[in-house]
Amino acid sequence: MSTQASPTAGSASPVKLTRGLIALFAFCCGAIVANLYYAQPITELIAPDINMSSGMASLIVSLTQIGYAFGLFFLVPLGDLLENRKLMITTALVSIASLGAAAFTHQPGWFLAISLLVGFSSVAVQILIPLAAHLAPDETRGKVVGTIMSGLLLGILLARPISSVIAGHFGWRAVFGSATVVMAIVTSVLALTIPRRQPDHKATYFQLIGSLGHLVRTMPVLRHRSLYQALMFASFSLFWTAIPVELTRQFGLSQTAIGIFALVGAIGATSAPVAGRLADAGHTVRATLIALVVGALAYTPALIHPAWGVVGLVATGIVLDFAVQMNMVLGQREIYALHAASRNRLNALYMTSIFVGGAFGSALASPLYQHGGWPLVAGVATAFPLVALVHYLAIGRPYAARQRLTQ
Repeated sequence: MSTQASPTAGSASPVKLTRGLIALFAFCCGAIVANLYYAQPITELIAPDINMSSGMASLIVSLTQIGYAFGLFFLVPLGDLLENRKLMITTALVSIASLGAAAFTHQPGWFLAISLLVGFSSVAVQILIPLAAHLAPDETRGKVVGTIMSGLLLGILLARPISSVIAGHFGWRAVFGSATVVMAIVTSVLALTIPRRQPDHKATYFQLIGSLGHLVRTMPVLRHRSLYQALMFASFSLFWTAIPVELTRQFGLSQTAIGIFALVGAIGATSAPVAGRLADAGHTVRATLIALVVGALAYTPALIHPAWGVVGLVATGIVLDFAVQMNMVLGQREIYALHAASRNRLNALYMTSIFVGGAFGSALASPLYQHGGWPLVAGVATAFPLVALVHYLAIGRPYAARQRLTQ
């Protein structure tokens, strides 16, 4: 049996993608993906309570992201094979159970294992986004994906301040307890409102996974966009994993103040719908260059002089988030246009690379901060988007120009 999908996407219920449904998709995406980030600003609270060393605290965030990467690679491709709504709901139920377990765990080993499962079970969001792309007309697909991604990215950015505020007032276990309740609500909403979609793809699961290598080999755009966003997300995760430690130790900020800091960073999510519209208008090449340059310049205040203090860190957070979110949406718009019947697998490969980069950046946070403080963190974090920019200028942009000439 061939591992190649037919050019037509899977069958779906004849659903009109209304503004209300798009908003619902955006809300569910944000609520689900937030599970990956609740622990990020409160590792300094979790670690001592479960007898974990401060040097290992960043593993909580890294293992959550690694679990997410595993789920993206091994679970999300099933969206091209199995009925999408049932797959999303099953995954969400596992998420409810893992978040509930995190609220009651007292052993560091168990907590790390549960963190891996929290990440693995949060991939329902990456089945939902290709479903929305499938339902959207070609001429507005970038706008729809950008709007839904703004919800997802707001979930990423708001998870940190919400977590900080709840932990500051009720303890860190209340964060995971609240997340369990939210996921129960989201799962109910998904079961009642998300349209069914049964793909036409007829390959076995192992053929489906085997086809991932073929997609990587034959689609340079997928490889390029995955590399850029993996590097950008490594910088993003390094910043947001290390910044709570810097704000606590150097500036004496409370958990509530750290929450406000993270809330300001959520301004960066405004770039998502903008990026979608630019992609629909054919400005992907120029917008990608802007995103990578802005990402490389984000840490300038800390690298110029530490006297910028909290103001400089706020500026870095906003600018970095803006660049990362813009580049992510531009990449998704491009890969969704490659092959309609493979959208779940293309999305799985793209997002897996991103969260591998994110896990790498998070894992570096504790050792870099311990050895060189914020200046070392900022220097290493700047290197990631710089590498992406150099690759884009040398390889990615010339390739895009050649593709336009041949079309």
